[in-house]
Amino acid sequence: MAETVTIARPYAEAVFRLGREEGTLPAWSSTLEKLAAVAVHEEIAALIKHPNVTAAQLAELFRSAVGATTGDATDNLIGLLASNDRLAALPDIAALFEEMKRGEEGVKEAEIVSAFPMNDDQVAALARQLEDRFKAKLKVAVTVDPSLIGGVRVVVGDKVLDASVRGKLDAMRTALNS
Repeated sequence: MAETVTIARPYAEAVFRLGREEGTLPAWSSTLEKLAAVAVHEEIAALIKHPNVTAAQLAELFRSAVGATTGDATDNLIGLLASNDRLAALPDIAALFEEMKRGEEGVKEAEIVSAFPMNDDQVAALARQLEDRFKAKLKVAVTVDPSLIGGVRVVVGDKVLDASVRGKLDAMRTALNS
């Protein structure tokens, strides 16, 4: 997997620079999302690996899959990826592009793990508090883990905020064992 990300990074950086210069980051985001969805489709993935399918055929397949929204830059990217046998890297290209776009926009990903299901109002209120704490706009994903017993654990980048009962119990156990 790391090899694919290494291959995808220069393409993602080039598309990001182009999108930023032209002010088309949202359009590129949408296009790359569509291309990545095509690339991971089971039948398309098999065609990408098939030795009898030419780069031109694959490029045309991808161009037709994204429809009339393609422009010259998109056509060039598809052609370049097809001719270099890199179409399988599209999901990683899209993911890296989104990461760069969020960084440009000052948006960070936050993973909230809660002991109990949270409604939309609770998530929004917690997200506002977290945005103030982390000084960034957050894109929040919420999961439920009953083993936390109560409270939440939040991961933003490399920072972890553990306000769960399980976390407090673990900290007490460590303190008592020291």
